[in-house]
Amino acid sequence: MKHITTLLIVLSLAFNAAAQETGEAEIQKKGLSFGAFPILGYEQDQGFQLGVLGNLYDFGKKSEYPNPRQQLYVEASWFMRGSQRYALSYDNRFLIPGIRFTFAAQFTNDKALPFYGFGGYASYYEKALPTPYYRMSRMMPAGKLDFTGRIGGNFYWKFGYHFKYFILDEFSDSQLSTLPFGKSLFAWYKDMGFIEADEFKGGMTSAWRAGLSYDSRDAEAMPSHGLWADVFAEWAPKWMGTNKPYGRYYAVLRQYFPLSGDKLVFAYRANVQGFIGKPGFYVLPLESAIGGPGYDREGFGGPYTIRGLMRNRIQGQAVCYFNTELRWRFFDTRLWNQNLSLGTNVFFDGGRVLKEYTDVSVDATTWQVPISSGKFPEQLTKGRPEAFHLTAGAGLRMILNRNFIVSLDYGVAFSRQDNGSLGALSFGTGFLF
Repeated sequence: MKHITTLLIVLSLAFNAAAQETGEAEIQKKGLSFGAFPILGYEQDQGFQLGVLGNLYDFGKKSEYPNPRQQLYVEASWFMRGSQRYALSYDNRFLIPGIRFTFAAQFTNDKALPFYGFGGYASYYEKALPTPYYRMSRMMPAGKLDFTGRIGGNFYWKFGYHFKYFILDEFSDSQLSTLPFGKSLFAWYKDMGFIEADEFKGGMTSAWRAGLSYDSRDAEAMPSHGLWADVFAEWAPKWMGTNKPYGRYYAVLRQYFPLSGDKLVFAYRANVQGFIGKPGFYVLPLESAIGGPGYDREGFGGPYTIRGLMRNRIQGQAVCYFNTELRWRFFDTRLWNQNLSLGTNVFFDGGRVLKEYTDVSVDATTWQVPISSGKFPEQLTKGRPEAFHLTAGAGLRMILNRNFIVSLDYGVAFSRQDNGSLGALSFGTGFLF
């Protein structure tokens, strides 16, 4: 995927800030603070992207800076070839005494969703094939309501309800006629039985989530020290409307080490998650999240999990991934009564499938015909054993009041099986973790 963002806007703000550096102490923000940023980009399969994102923060009359009492996040973007993306998240710490709650909703209409198959390297990526071979269509409304309360010290409980509805179809494009036998990989998976017929058009998930958390971070949006760990379980029973009932487990550890005050920080994240029972295949790409601002992100691969790896490259019954990152905030200033900082980061990420969702190996026995007869693409026979998918890269950060963070990352995969281009440029908000 090629993605060109509004980097010039970030640089322009940086130069303005540099011209007005004061060296004054950081402003302890009170009341409301707002940050907004335009989205202007290009994706190879979806065309030009235009949109906007913004955060509204409330730090209260008695400053609780840098953690806001409540915050609202909105995002809306549109692509020239018809895809849309909308997201809303509201996070509140004070309305219910002793309990934090988050509401989030999103709607995506992705007409060129990447689909590289199951099992990571078990599903071979053939760069020479037309891009539509690795695309499908998905419309997905989703929502969640989460609650968090303190048990004692740095220990917390978390509980929530999450809902998603998937409407799936084949990718529609004039290039389909150039594909092997006129079929996408998504269509081949259905014909071969890797995707069951009753899942091919989508389905619904309706799930409870509950877990425990330990959090000793000094700040949420931009921590410089502390440990943050989550472990939780998800239950999506049939009686709640889930088409393919399942259980899910999730554990993640994040830690932050100050190397030079809060200016230079080393951070890492280690994550493992998997399913009990066999869910609908459409649930596999989504990264779970419980508590705190934000909504469930798309993974694994892409800007929110393994940077530089093709989006949705890793799909399995159980997966793991890690991120390591060195963060340097090299510039601070006060501009228009706001705290403005610039930072950079270098990272090393990786992940793999731990347990296959289904065996996607193909041989002559599968089809009861010789492979050389041309009854299916030879590309489907070239999978190899799974191993870690590794990436590395660097990025830039523009930080407003330690909460509104515009991020730009460029990552490169170590294997050409993981990215058919020279690398991947991603644009978003916030630190990855």
